[in-house]
Amino acid sequence: YVYEDGEWKISHHHSSMMPEGILADIPVAQPITEHQVQKLFYLWNDALSTGDPDLVAKRYSKEA
Repeated sequence: YVYEDGEWKISHHHSSMMPEGILADIPVAQPITEHQVQKLFYLWNDALSTGDPDLVAKRYSKEA
């Protein structure tokens, strides 16, 4: 994942890839929690379940 345009985006689709940290208002990245990873998965899965390729593509970073 990469933090892009104010939200996490998938940068590489691989089941073992996880964000290394969260970019907040502070310059120091914080570790991402398991709960946050779950929420990101549900966002991706919900987009996938719509069958809308544009909505799914929006979950990926520009560099993916």
